[in-house]
Amino acid sequence: MYTMDGLIKALLDGDRNRAVAEAAALVSKGVSPDSIVLNGIDPAMNRLDAKCTIEQFNLLEIMLVGRCLTAVITEIFPNGIASSRDKGTVVIAALEGDVHDIGKNITKMLLASKGYHVIDCGKDCPVEKLAETALNEKADAVFVSGLITSVIPNVRKIKSQLEALGIGSISVVAGGAALKQSTPEHLNVDFVADNAFEGLHYLESKAAVSNN
Repeated sequence: MYTMDGLIKALLDGDRNRAVAEAAALVSKGVSPDSIVLNGIDPAMNRLDAKCTIEQFNLLEIMLVGRCLTAVITEIFPNGIASSRDKGTVVIAALEGDVHDIGKNITKMLLASKGYHVIDCGKDCPVEKLAETALNEKADAVFVSGLITSVIPNVRKIKSQLEALGIGSISVVAGGAALKQSTPEHLNVDFVADNAFEGLHYLESKAAVSNN
């Protein structure tokens, strides 16, 4: 038997060495990287998300957790994550006005590990750049992450920008603390994911339907 409590606490404490040690111990017990992401990293991020109110927002805390996450991901994927075009191409970004990319980075790593070619437009990304990248890369989907509600107006512009470039059929998936509280209709997107795995499952379900 194993528990993720130690990893979750180490991540939330911003203790990189302890978080890596906890992750290594889980791997040595045969726990899969997917399970560590879903049952360890994701719950930790949900707890951090819940603290990101105006009163409790702490950029330094988020940066420390982000540093821990990077180290843990390196630990559980020691050979790196191969990115291929086997399952399609996804363009991902945190939109202009949002400089937080923890959730985006987790989603990028997960998609790449599952065989998607992921193009990362980074954080504070203009909608125009995101759409043009999707066009140039012949993307199958666009993923956006938002930690703060001020980016919602930009999220709502994505579909129209894609349509203006003639690629309006591309799926748009939104996620992150601020966006997952809303609906696809309000955000003008195709799907709102509660976590990285939900976004992945949405892509795979779309592919399954198109292949039938």
